[in-house]
Amino acid sequence: MRFNLGFLKKIFIVLFILLGVLAASKLDELKFSFDFSQFFPEEDPDLAFYDDYVEEFGTDDNFLLIAVKNDPDIFQQEFLNKFKSFSEESKQFTHVLESSSLTSLSYPLKTSFGYTTLPIIHIEDPSQYQKDWNKIQEDSLFVNVLVDQNKSSLVLALQTEDNLDYKQSELLLNAIRASLKTNGLSEYHILGRAFFYEAIVEMQKSEVLTTTIVASILVFIILLLVYRSMPVVLISVLSIAMSLLLFMGLLGWLGKELNAMAAFYPVLMLIVGTSDVIHLTDSYIRKIQSGISRYSAITSSLKEVGMTTLLTSVTTAVGFVTLLSSRLVSIQEFGINAAIGVIVAYVTVIFLTGSLLISLREKSLTGRKSISENWVTYLLKVNTFTKNYPKSIIAGTFIFTSLCFLGIYLIQTNQELKNTLPAGSEIATDFDYFQTNYAGFRPLEIAVMSTEGTKVTDFETAQEIEKLTTYLKTIESIGNVQSANLPYKIFNKANNLNSASYFVLPDDKATFLKYQKDTRKLARKQLAKFINEDETVARINGRLQDIGTDKLKIVYTNIDNFSKTKLDTTLVKIKVTGKSILLDKNSEYIRSSLLEGLLYGLLLIGIIMAFVFRDIKIFLISLVPNVLPILFAGGILGFLGIPLEASLSVVFAIVFGIAVDDTIHFLGKYKLGISQGLDKEAALEKTFAQTGRALVITTIILFFGFMVMLFSIHQPSVTIGLIISVTLVTALILDLLLLPVLLRKLL
Repeated sequence: MRFNLGFLKKIFIVLFILLGVLAASKLDELKFSFDFSQFFPEEDPDLAFYDDYVEEFGTDDNFLLIAVKNDPDIFQQEFLNKFKSFSEESKQFTHVLESSSLTSLSYPLKTSFGYTTLPIIHIEDPSQYQKDWNKIQEDSLFVNVLVDQNKSSLVLALQTEDNLDYKQSELLLNAIRASLKTNGLSEYHILGRAFFYEAIVEMQKSEVLTTTIVASILVFIILLLVYRSMPVVLISVLSIAMSLLLFMGLLGWLGKELNAMAAFYPVLMLIVGTSDVIHLTDSYIRKIQSGISRYSAITSSLKEVGMTTLLTSVTTAVGFVTLLSSRLVSIQEFGINAAIGVIVAYVTVIFLTGSLLISLREKSLTGRKSISENWVTYLLKVNTFTKNYPKSIIAGTFIFTSLCFLGIYLIQTNQELKNTLPAGSEIATDFDYFQTNYAGFRPLEIAVMSTEGTKVTDFETAQEIEKLTTYLKTIESIGNVQSANLPYKIFNKANNLNSASYFVLPDDKATFLKYQKDTRKLARKQLAKFINEDETVARINGRLQDIGTDKLKIVYTNIDNFSKTKLDTTLVKIKVTGKSILLDKNSEYIRSSLLEGLLYGLLLIGIIMAFVFRDIKIFLISLVPNVLPILFAGGILGFLGIPLEASLSVVFAIVFGIAVDDTIHFLGKYKLGISQGLDKEAALEKTFAQTGRALVITTIILFFGFMVMLFSIHQPSVTIGLIISVTLVTALILDLLLLPVLLRKLL
């Protein structure tokens, strides 16, 4: 047997070295991506409607806004000339379809010779600047859209090609920054999909690197403090690092794209791998110190710990697989990838760690102090406490559970987009600037559909559209509202000496049809932005302030109610659509999908545990200390007032998948003691003495491993790391205090 194991040891070490080299070669194939569509609920009727809407009008986030500031105000000739130059250059940028600014737009004016144009700002005539500003304020068409109300900045609005990828976004932004620098415009803020894409992907890369380095250092320090043997620590770290390398290489080989959740992969792999390493290494060292040979010790340890570790790995993977119940693609992908990572970590630990451990000579292990002297003393005191005070523990559990339910009742879903942005970052600053000084970032899209026998270009339908746009302008959180009536109103104003009071829809049908004819002739492209080809669907768009999903849901509901009660429904039907409402719908699905996923997880893990332990009572007992940490996680969200949003849904899968590991190790050792003829109390003492230490150490590593997320600049990641860390400690306490009480009472 020694010869066979010695030969297999060499085979496995060489095999993992080759796999590591192959995985490293695939790392450059890893792609980082960010798209709001990753957070759209699948199989949702609103998503299907939006997809059809996009076919007609294009996406609603194909814009990029550049606000350029000037002190004391924008009406300085030198600044206006610089901005105009920048605006003109932008028309030549790659991936830009249209460029608009106050220096490039003009007012149309009807004269006896036909239509002519007037500049909005007379750049070359400073004497007219005040008059120009007064006119801009009167019209209200451009204020908080292309210029802020304090005239401290001008906006260049770019319409880009749909769905720019990372490289295209980076290319465009580099061109913008180069042009701004060339024109001496140093104070600016940018907002739009391309900027989000660049900023979030850069954050993802930084997060993955930072969490990998910090978590690796942390694991190394903890292992060194625990084992105080550099060879053992190096073997453990090498095995964990290899599992992370193989996992990331596998993702690259599979062509997986890393999204906003990617920062969790290094932490998950490091702590899950460390947990497996500690259980195997603890068992192996204990047997070596009892005088067993290396090969006999590793064989015995694999039999004793290997099956239990396999079970914990499977249950952890099942916890992540429950995320497939989510309707969000990004969460589904995270669940699948994390489950793959858990299995990769298990295989690496069993075969590579085992092979490396038996490569160490016994004297490098046996020279250490007893692995469990002090630990046994303290852990047996905990066991005695559970034996002496079972009623107090059960009463405390009931109080704890009641508080958890109270916290869950307080959970809210009023998530604000700004809270998901990297703290203190350029994009967070720019986002806040546009929120404060302009109409906001969130696009608002409303589809106006004509009924059978009518068209959205009919005068009567246009009047209904105008009623709705007028109502939308009364809602404080909505700005920059535009509709298919915009060209008609501009022509009405142009035909009346450019007077702001005529920037309205004509009252009579004859005048309307006259301006419609002019529009089809002179502004066909502008009209096509708002009306589809067969003139059955019209578009109303605007910008929404980031006031929170719950408040926005009220806004959407009010719009729907207005359209049903105040508009002529025999002429038009209204539907709010767009990426914003699809993102906001996440909150409607998170709770239901979480519950559904966790129920599936409980069922699958229940089947596995019932099969392994072959005891329905043990299965039922195991549920209690594993369901309570999930309730605790929900309670924390409620008491701290943290809104439940898409990325936070992974908290419950991680807690559920990992917390059950300690229970399985505890019950596995207890069941083994019973099968060896020990009575209940003796089996519990052996379980505390031999497994308790590993449970505490792995929980410490899990705690500090997830606390690494506190270094993140991504607020949801900080929240997730904090909640998981605290919750996993709670899970350990429940396993050490409540589980023995339940075993004594119910078995």
